[in-house]
Amino acid sequence: MFDVINNIVASVSDFMYTYLLIIILVAGGLIFTVATRFAPFRLFRQQIKAVMEKPKDKNGVSSFQALMVSTASRVGTGNIIGVSTALCMGGFGSVFWMWVIAIIGSASAFIESTLAQIYKKRGPDGSYGGPAYYIEAGLKCKPLAIVFSVLLILTYGVGFNMLASYNLQSTFSTYAFYNKEITTWIIGVIVAAVVCYCLLGGGKRIEKVTSVLVPVMGLAYILVAVIIVVINLPLLPDVFGKIFSQAFDFEAIFGGFTGSCVMYGIKRGLFSNEAGVGSAPNASASADVQHPVKQGLVQVLSVFIDTVLVCSATAFMCMCSGVEPSESLSGAPYVQLSLKTTLGDFGPIFITVAMILFAFTTLLGNLYYVDKGIAHIAGRVPGKKIMLIVHIFFSLLIILGAGLNSALLWNISDILMGGMAIINIPVILILSKYALRALRDYEKQRKEGKEPVFKAKNINLPDKVDYWD
Repeated sequence: MFDVINNIVASVSDFMYTYLLIIILVAGGLIFTVATRFAPFRLFRQQIKAVMEKPKDKNGVSSFQALMVSTASRVGTGNIIGVSTALCMGGFGSVFWMWVIAIIGSASAFIESTLAQIYKKRGPDGSYGGPAYYIEAGLKCKPLAIVFSVLLILTYGVGFNMLASYNLQSTFSTYAFYNKEITTWIIGVIVAAVVCYCLLGGGKRIEKVTSVLVPVMGLAYILVAVIIVVINLPLLPDVFGKIFSQAFDFEAIFGGFTGSCVMYGIKRGLFSNEAGVGSAPNASASADVQHPVKQGLVQVLSVFIDTVLVCSATAFMCMCSGVEPSESLSGAPYVQLSLKTTLGDFGPIFITVAMILFAFTTLLGNLYYVDKGIAHIAGRVPGKKIMLIVHIFFSLLIILGAGLNSALLWNISDILMGGMAIINIPVILILSKYALRALRDYEKQRKEGKEPVFKAKNINLPDKVDYWD
């Protein structure tokens, strides 16, 4: 019975990514890249400036804090286990296609986060918003907005969190004390308890915790990757050669597309950076900025951090180790063996520590999105007793995920995430004219030597919004 369910879920996932998502993601990303006149690349200096901007209200959420919440979800177990899976199942060429989906997707990330800022709502603790709100206000389609919120809750509270829990416990499988029947559940219970405790502090605690943990763990991880690459520097030319030769081996790609480097690069790249999926806008809407474009640019930076820096760090740590990827090593074993080959016993320990931090911030960032989805469906933030029940329920799912099947969890997550993108990309294509007008307004003010300040009337926004009057 389990195998039947797994096969059905795998077939749905393959269909979505072969015939729908590859077209939607690439077409949408290219359209936005051209329409913004390559803004993610042209305005790199403005991205750095925007992320350092302080909120007007001392109690407001800064661009940096909003960036860290979205990056906490993006930079997670997918950056380690997801990349390892792509290398083992799709080969070195999958790294190239991860880069492509990130480069193309960065423009989608800009559009969706700019729209989230334009349509954000005013709440008792600051601003909030996201795709559900710009669908409801911009398209006047509340049923679709509710469907999106349901998918958001299922994707992050069920699919991604169960998968993160499984990925975390799997890194302990190389240690002598590991017992699959017992250790799996013990780790699941511990992780769930810590996450639940942190969640009791609400969104502000999540923002504070992630704003400290994400930069520290990210920098340490990239530093170790650089050290490993330097140690194995003679292997680097061969690594690049394999990346590009396998990425353009079209005979192999079209001979088995669902298992090709292109498919794994797109799946694991999208899982990691989430550009265009519609998750990060929920965090972007909470930022207190003077112009929506500033937060759009900040989210471009998040995609860069996630894929170009952290995913590439994992890929090069593994590829430069000399250990050949194989299906039997897929997941944590390939990363741990690669690091052990270069760094000895310190390697697996470092990966375990990194996975604990990555998984922890991923789980917190994911449940932040769950809270936002529930608040949209309910029309308000539910009371403390209801949210306590919700957090306990999703914490129990973290325990369940630790003991389930890896392939099933990956496929469930891919389907749910794909469903979000299938809704979000067409929506932001329809509403992108307002984000593009906002971009022109931003650049016009900068050329005039002004610090850009946004007003809704400047872009002829026909919809009523809580801010920007």
